[in-house]
Amino acid sequence: MANSQTIGVAYSDQDIIGADTLTTNSVLGYSVAAQGTVTQATSKSTAVTLNKSAGRITMNNAALVGNTAVSFTLTNSLISANDLIILNISGGAVADPTAYTAYVSSMGTGTAIITLRNLTATSQSEAVVINFALLHCV
Repeated sequence: MANSQTIGVAYSDQDIIGADTLTTNSVLGYSVAAQGTVTQATSKSTAVTLNKSAGRITMNNAALVGNTAVSFTLTNSLISANDLIILNISGGAVADPTAYTAYVSSMGTGTAIITLRNLTATSQSEAVVINFALLHCV
């Protein structure tokens, strides 16, 4: 795209302004500058701050009892109350990759509550890695 320029989050292209549909036959996503990483310091419920549109959260490897959920706060100045957060477990679940599920429990301007649930009957002590991406809705 000759008229495109990278702006840190996506691409600014005069050909798509006012368009009803955006399609691509390649990758659509965030630039490296819009991504970041953060690691929980002391427990699985410890809040983290990452002011990026996409990123990886490495959770603390503290034990999570079977059939139990734990929540933590993601503080992110880019989140608005109208946004969508897409997330998935991308690593760290070594013993059993199907042992966990992760989801956004609630969100508001500047924060999201992310919940990790241990789906097994046994305690798990792994540093689960969660990937997330914001879809900004204005």
